[in-house]
Amino acid sequence: MKVELKNTTKKLCVIGDPVLHSKSPIIQNAIINAFGLDYIYLCQPVPKGEAGRWLECAAYAGYAGFNATMPHKEELVPLMDWLDPVAEKCGAVNTICIKDGKYYGYNTDGGGFLRALGDMGVSPAGKRVLLLGAGGAAKAVAAALSEAGAMVTVANRTVEKAAAICQMDPEHLTPAGFEIDTLCKLSENAHILINCTSLGMAGTESRFADLSFVDALSPTAVVCDAIYAPPETALLRRARETGRPAMNGMGMLLHQAILALEHFTGEPLDAEKAKAAALAALKAEGAV
Repeated sequence: MKVELKNTTKKLCVIGDPVLHSKSPIIQNAIINAFGLDYIYLCQPVPKGEAGRWLECAAYAGYAGFNATMPHKEELVPLMDWLDPVAEKCGAVNTICIKDGKYYGYNTDGGGFLRALGDMGVSPAGKRVLLLGAGGAAKAVAAALSEAGAMVTVANRTVEKAAAICQMDPEHLTPAGFEIDTLCKLSENAHILINCTSLGMAGTESRFADLSFVDALSPTAVVCDAIYAPPETALLRRARETGRPAMNGMGMLLHQAILALEHFTGEPLDAEKAKAAALAALKAEGAV
């Protein structure tokens, strides 16, 4: 990929520990090139506990902003001058804009999921959602769904972790266990099922032992998986085989990146053009 640098080029990056495996530079530079934006997107390792020092360095070095992955998403929250509602609700940021010496924190994970859902023609408002998992992705998605007016049941093996997430918005979020009987019962009334666990992810041995809860869904229920490698998990395969609409995590990955770049530049982007550019770059790098 050709990246052109000028004296006016604004710097962006992703920080994390580890972070050199990140696909964000491929995705963001592809979108930047597609729209002719005067930015460059880099990868910057920042050790755990050093996010505060990085903030000062980034501002001094003239960065327009950066994305943050583990383990910095929660560490950065109290250091922000302003937080968007979803970031404030879930207590994690992944997008930081630096303007006039101030730090503006956003969480685009949940918004990215909502946009991907919108690509399927699905609005979460008033819908009953069964969300599996209680990690960082689940927390961001739960916060975004509750902000959008969905009623969400968060199911997790450790119910206490699910309950902790639900404290964000007890009116819209309810905790539950992960036993198969529980999942089957909850599925009967769910309009949307979302997997935010690592079950089925490439490179792991973890799998759903029983997928009968998918069969308990209504025929029109939408099944989503935050996993994008492999492109079709066993969960999504079961949904497809039973005729239910299904979506993997690639849309969420791309849309959260597009949202981040919109925050950095202050300009809306053509999402279809941006997704096409990012997917082409990922394929060229053998990343998908």
